[in-house]
Amino acid sequence: MSKKILVAYKSKYGSTRKYAEWIASELNADLFEAQTVNTKLLSQYDVVIYGGGLYAGGIAGVKLVVNNPCKNLIVFTVGLADPNSTDYSAIINKNFTPELLAKTKFFHLRGGIDYKKLGPVHKVMMAMMKGMIQRKPESEREADDIEFLNTYNTKVSFEDKRTINSVVDYVKGL
Repeated sequence: MSKKILVAYKSKYGSTRKYAEWIASELNADLFEAQTVNTKLLSQYDVVIYGGGLYAGGIAGVKLVVNNPCKNLIVFTVGLADPNSTDYSAIINKNFTPELLAKTKFFHLRGGIDYKKLGPVHKVMMAMMKGMIQRKPESEREADDIEFLNTYNTKVSFEDKRTINSVVDYVKGL
């Protein structure tokens, strides 16, 4: 018997939506924007995959799955930082209870940014981040800091369809 899979996402600028579409396509899953999903719909699925962008220590729209128990929950986040050199534990612990953490599988993917499309709040946040990095002594700046400064105020995409393979393989192994 094949599993019934739902992919839900909240995307502000498009990267999370793109990853959600790729994952849903690979898994032949149903795809929904998070705001159209409710508890009744979630309960109809064997596997729920939720994707949300990372913003100021939060995962966009994650309350949907935090407040509604799912049988098999997989969460993927999308942010600018390199997932291979980023510690997401503070963000995960802030957004999930210990009980839910134990039952959830997490994946972290890399998105993109187009400064021209940012809303006023996100523009201010990025300017503040730039200021914080610039105040660090150069010897203390990490690779992500340098990359941030080098790409500030430009359009950058780190989206890579191949990075969904770990999510797809995990779900197929359930």
